[in-house]
Amino acid sequence: MTRILFLAFVSIIISGCTGSRAVLWHGPNSNPASVAVANAAIIKPAQPASVVPVYVATSRQRSDDFSMPYNAKRSDKLNFSRVDIGIPKSHVKGVVEKTGYKPDPAKHFAAVSFQPFDNSQIFVNQLNQALDQHSAKDQELLIFVHGYNNNFADSTFRAAQFTHDYGLKSVTVHYAWPSAASLGLYVYDRDSANFARDGLAELLKLASKTKAKRILLVGHSMGSFVTMEALRTLALNEERTALNRLTNVLLAAPDIDLDVFEKQVKDVKPLPPMAVLVSRNDSALNISGRITGGHSRVGDGSSIETLQKYGIAVLDASTVDGGDHSVFASSPTLMALVSDGSLSFNTLKGEGQTSGQAILADGTNVITGAASMVIYLPGRILTAAATGFQQ
Repeated sequence: MTRILFLAFVSIIISGCTGSRAVLWHGPNSNPASVAVANAAIIKPAQPASVVPVYVATSRQRSDDFSMPYNAKRSDKLNFSRVDIGIPKSHVKGVVEKTGYKPDPAKHFAAVSFQPFDNSQIFVNQLNQALDQHSAKDQELLIFVHGYNNNFADSTFRAAQFTHDYGLKSVTVHYAWPSAASLGLYVYDRDSANFARDGLAELLKLASKTKAKRILLVGHSMGSFVTMEALRTLALNEERTALNRLTNVLLAAPDIDLDVFEKQVKDVKPLPPMAVLVSRNDSALNISGRITGGHSRVGDGSSIETLQKYGIAVLDASTVDGGDHSVFASSPTLMALVSDGSLSFNTLKGEGQTSGQAILADGTNVITGAASMVIYLPGRILTAAATGFQQ
């Protein structure tokens, strides 16, 4: 009993969740496939401040409830859809305003529409149509892979929030893997992460067939494990086209055993340009390390030199806006650095000039402020600092 209570306590900390469990929308149970008219189902007229289209590929099973159209069960085949997410008028950057009862579009994230797609070819065609609506320089796919203890609404809202708050012009694609979304089912989620790697590998192959000029892949927490396993699957199967089409990979607070990660990296050839966001103040990863026998997690900030050895850039966010488990999506400092051009994927590759609040440093020269971030590049250190930003 003591062990069970301890694991439940650990799960609460690792989850990083706040508030009630999200629902996509609130309404009568109905089968989206049967209600869809012209392959689209309008859930309810809403008055959000803005709307972010999220294209979904998921290894979750379909549900018959609009409030959660995909459940926690594992699907042998990918399901595809588009969900338009309304951003509320009262939205605060870095926050996902949600409720488990009845979302108010003026106060909460909520789905405006849900459109299932019958097969992968329709999904690719829809992505190409979305890319056609962007200028040539902005024809970019952002693929987001969520972490532990997320239901479908939680993770889809996070994908929309990340896109909206960073002002990204990308077409947003969300890979939703079958997390149980339950505090006590960490092991189920770990098994589901293993199960989900083939689905993400399939999605990356589909993305490589689109007309996107750039493909960015972002994995958070346990989703970073799914990401690395998918890359490893592609490499071992010699699916180099999909790997070569990846412009950049960002692992945010990766919940991966360091030894396992090193094996993954060695198997992934070619390794796409990669960056890892770490924090020594990430309590979730610190506890994850303890329950796995004291093994370091890639995101806990203890193995920066090892990551550099493999040519991976490292963003140390230990002192950035608290440096918690979700700092990658919640930090106003990071948003500001991206907005003014100080932090970009070209910066992480050591290309071009930095601007605003970022400078190249010699490893000893550090700018201090209310919040600071150190970016370790292979061979040199970039220190970026930002002051005066408030949550």
